[in-house]
Amino acid sequence: MSHGAPTMAAAIRFGLIGSGFMGRAHSIALHSVAATFGADYAVDCVVLADTTAERARDAAPSLGFARSTGNWRELIADPKIDVVDICTPNHLHAEMALAAIAAGKHVYCEKPLALDVEESAAVVEAAKRAGICNAIGFNYICNPMVQAAREMIQAGEVGEVVAFSGHYVEDYMCDPRTPFTWRCERRLAGAGALADLGSHLINMAHVLLGPISRVNGVVRTVHKERSETATGKVRTVENEDLANALVEFESGVPGTLHISRVAAGYKCGLTVQVVGTRGTLEFNQERMNELRLYRTDDATGRRGFRTILAGPEHPDYGAFCPAPGHGLGINDLKVIEVRNLLRAIRTGTPASPDFAEGLRVQRVMTAIELAAASGGWVSTR
Repeated sequence: MSHGAPTMAAAIRFGLIGSGFMGRAHSIALHSVAATFGADYAVDCVVLADTTAERARDAAPSLGFARSTGNWRELIADPKIDVVDICTPNHLHAEMALAAIAAGKHVYCEKPLALDVEESAAVVEAAKRAGICNAIGFNYICNPMVQAAREMIQAGEVGEVVAFSGHYVEDYMCDPRTPFTWRCERRLAGAGALADLGSHLINMAHVLLGPISRVNGVVRTVHKERSETATGKVRTVENEDLANALVEFESGVPGTLHISRVAAGYKCGLTVQVVGTRGTLEFNQERMNELRLYRTDDATGRRGFRTILAGPEHPDYGAFCPAPGHGLGINDLKVIEVRNLLRAIRTGTPASPDFAEGLRVQRVMTAIELAAASGGWVSTR
């Protein structure tokens, strides 16, 4: 008896809210994931929503969406959508996620999950009650070299970890003439550099070494006023330009974090260093296809940092390129992130990172701000 050809899984249908920088990055990933990882990860880009019908209509063809709307609630209510993908300013994340969860949709949301711990906890609880798949956009941990570093740490290749150091520094707000935007306003952005950059660094620290249990820190607004482009009106910057923190992981490992949006010369200065009793690992996102390793058991006179280049022997790299050293790009990390979400939906397993990780990260960010205000250590629990 012939069983015929295997049945191909139906494409998972997406509605995307927001056509800016992150919306475009998500659309690239949605259109690339099946070509990269196979037909089981087919996506149907159904509806694009934006602030106005005109803006959505103009962006939909280039982003590859069949329909468009100026009403995000209409997108969420559409029965032809399985996943709501949120790429909007921070203050809309919780409201949109809660509405999508209430409609029974899976939700894929850019970071941060919400403006504060209370909002984040409400989203996590709603998603748990509804039993929907949920994922948050921490794409940097999808890098095969970060995953390799995690494997090496867990395998004890650098011995017992004794210290962690992390930086995420950029210079997009370094110039005091840079205009005032929603990112400078507390009710729209929440925290400043912490929410925009620090959330990624904290997530990477969690992935490499586990949860952070307590923090002590300082925050500073370097440029306290900026002018609006349209009106020339001088506005007060309501959140921090930089943050420094001492942290302690649940394992007892001590660490430091430095986060800045005013660090001259740095474009994507996300770096981590993990020091162990048998060696040290270093990763720099500006050289995202490299991992540096120092081993203390190398022969005398031969010790020094070696560079490990990304290649098909590292998980997920081979889906993009069969040759080592050619390198992945930032959009490729989004493709891996989308694959992880689709795999979770197909298998009925939790996505990683999920909204619960978004809440854990939010607790650390909030604790750093509270520590800066109180001058002492603050628990993240």
